[in-house]
Amino acid sequence: MAEMGSKGVTAGKIASNVQKKLTRAQEKVLQKLGKADETKDEQFEQCVQNFNKQLTEGTRLQKDLRTYLASVKAMHEASKKLNECLQEVYEPDWPGRDEANKIAENNDLLWMDYHQKLVDQALLTMDTYLGQFPDIKSRIAKRGRKLVDYDSARHHYESLQTAKKKDEAKIAKAEEELIKAQKVFEEMNVDLQEELPSLWNSRVGFYVNTFQSIAGLEENFHKEMSKLNQNLNDVLVSLEKQHGSNTFPIKAQPRKKTKLFSRLRRKKNSDNAPAKGNKSPSPPPDGSPAATPEIRVNHEPEPAAAATPGAALPKSPSQPAEASEVTCGTHPAAGAQEPGETAASEAASSSLPAVVVETFSAAVNGTVEGGSGAGRLDLPPGFMFKVQAQHDYTATDTDELQLKAGDVVLVIPFQNPEEQDEGWLMGVKESDWNLHKELEKCRGVFPENFTARVQ
Repeated sequence: MAEMGSKGVTAGKIASNVQKKLTRAQEKVLQKLGKADETKDEQFEQCVQNFNKQLTEGTRLQKDLRTYLASVKAMHEASKKLNECLQEVYEPDWPGRDEANKIAENNDLLWMDYHQKLVDQALLTMDTYLGQFPDIKSRIAKRGRKLVDYDSARHHYESLQTAKKKDEAKIAKAEEELIKAQKVFEEMNVDLQEELPSLWNSRVGFYVNTFQSIAGLEENFHKEMSKLNQNLNDVLVSLEKQHGSNTFPIKAQPRKKTKLFSRLRRKKNSDNAPAKGNKSPSPPPDGSPAATPEIRVNHEPEPAAAATPGAALPKSPSQPAEASEVTCGTHPAAGAQEPGETAASEAASSSLPAVVVETFSAAVNGTVEGGSGAGRLDLPPGFMFKVQAQHDYTATDTDELQLKAGDVVLVIPFQNPEEQDEGWLMGVKESDWNLHKELEKCRGVFPENFTARVQ
């Protein structure tokens, strides 16, 4: 029986609600058609407009604040990874490693503290502020329905009074329903008339407090972060100063460390034995066909240096590199001459005028390389171009050049191209060449990436 009674009450409420909806729908249709007047309250309508605007602005502010917090969190993660990278590359023996690690920890804590304070002092306040809007919005909608009920009850009461055949009982009941509808509406209306203007005015203080909190937190955060950044900068400056040269070492490409001068050293020890790795046999006896290279006679005045028998002649651009480098400034030991040098000696001792020796034998060195300075006395034979050292380089073998930043090197070709390692050049420092004019004493290999071409 209790269930039946409960169902009966529920069914009655449903029927009542349905009837109210029908009545309100009819009333609104009549009002739109102009057949029934509508109670207007322009002041309240303005409050409702302000309420909707305030809700829209608050919702947008909440959304943007959440986006800001998400950005802070993303920056925190990016900063954390950047500091982790610094910790990984900061080698254990570098000074200031512990200080750098401590700065990274403080940086992480500062980001976490900043994010949490933004949540507590801005986002939670924002959520509380917007939390009151749904209830008020619901009450505004309910007031609108009660206003329609009031107008409907009023119109029903007026229609009974103006009817030709009056029914006092119906009129009395209609009047009672009108009074009841009016009371319910006015109670809700009065409450909202007080709350909506107050809520509208509260937005100013809320915006001020919210943005002051954000600005203050951000200001303090950047002050503390600036101190950490300054401390990190000091650590890095100290590292740079204690590093010595103030520049990080640039490593040369690995080389096979072929002993380029071993052949020359062996020539000095043995007049007749060929150097290791030299595929050419010892010079043939004078007068043999192989001892006389093809020469070209140029009838020009003979240089002063050629007047003395046995003096070294200037090398032509096409003369083999081996012969040029071995005779840099001094005569090689007897019996150690290369084929090109034998020809040059014979030409110098003859009665010919200025003789320019050109060797076309591809078997000696292939196509002979020569730069613009190969035939000039002020540049080494085979000179190709100049480079300048950009960094210091410490030689690790006897056949390497010791370089200081700023040294100018005259680049020359390798005697044997097969001996050249990738990333390495052959040359002589300009200062050494100007002083000694001897390739055998001055030349050496050096890493190309430590230099830059200047000419």
